[in-house]
Amino acid sequence: MPNQQIIAMGGGGFSMESSPLLDDYILSCASNNPRICFIATAAGDSTEYITRFYRRFTQADCQPTHLELFRRDQTDLEDFLLSQDIIYVSGGNTANMLAIWAVHGIDRILEKALAQGIVLCGISAGSICWFEEGMTDSFGQTLEPYSCLGFLAGSNCPHYDGEAERKPTYHRLVSKGLISPGIAADDSAALHYIDGELYQAVSSKTGAAAYRLEECNGEVIEARIPTLYLGD
Repeated sequence: MPNQQIIAMGGGGFSMESSPLLDDYILSCASNNPRICFIATAAGDSTEYITRFYRRFTQADCQPTHLELFRRDQTDLEDFLLSQDIIYVSGGNTANMLAIWAVHGIDRILEKALAQGIVLCGISAGSICWFEEGMTDSFGQTLEPYSCLGFLAGSNCPHYDGEAERKPTYHRLVSKGLISPGIAADDSAALHYIDGELYQAVSSKTGAAAYRLEECNGEVIEARIPTLYLGD
């Protein structure tokens, strides 16, 4: 059976930073010259976002493509997605993305893709979506828990150091049992899971890290996860 790989970025990659390190790391987790498909549903299939994806990955040793659902032109979505080596999910509105995916059957196809060894990855909404729950601002300015695909156990919080309300809100929700314990990632940090277990945390910036949160008698215990800096 192929390894089931998911790479969940708290922030970073081509859409947030000039450093190529996280995107290069993602490419290194697949075969040589991988086929990589960008899904920007969470951003409403933003043309600008898709253009930035091609600008970044056309320069790399890979075969970039993308899937639009607002302007859908693929008839057989399953055949198209299961022909990829990497599926890269954008940031944006998590709740809207998951709802649209369900209508088109993308959630079911992604589960098949994972089982077949296709690398699943993404940033922000594209990080939250793989877990049982995520902390999202999909419904306005406040951060709320939201049920996701459940490919990975527990909850996820991206942008842990990048947005002021992320850390205190995640702590509060975990302490009150409003969201399951889980794992957070700073901007420029990513969580690499293999077969459902955290293999390693990596970063494209020194100091960026990941954190595991547990609840104990109404208190949150936060433990920093050793994080590999990908630069020299």
